[in-house]
Amino acid sequence: MKKIGVINSEISSVLAKLGHTDSIVIGDCGLPIPEQVKRIDLALKLGVPSFIETLDTVLEEMQVESIVIAEEISSCNKKIEAQIKERFPNIVIEYVPHKEFKSITRNAKAIIRTGEATPYANIILKSGVVF
Repeated sequence: MKKIGVINSEISSVLAKLGHTDSIVIGDCGLPIPEQVKRIDLALKLGVPSFIETLDTVLEEMQVESIVIAEEISSCNKKIEAQIKERFPNIVIEYVPHKEFKSITRNAKAIIRTGEATPYANIILKSGVVF
């Protein structure tokens, strides 16, 4: 049994296989997931697990180079936007329309579905390198 870090075997496997600029998505419970993208469904009930709780867990193991979020978050979910900004003080955040965001998710290695039930609580994490 793993002693530290992500104990979800699917998430752990995806993170271990990421290369430079590969991406994963952490999404709310309403984000559509393209058929061809690996779905890791953590949602138990509305709000559980939360988007931020899941993001923080993934960030313990993933080196992130850049992020993408929907521009609509600025007007519809300032709380989550502020929490995202706190976690990425030195990374430029790319804002795109939500429709484009959903299109970009087709290229992700996996989408992690949370129980988050607030609007636009979604993020694309692009993998960096540790050297």
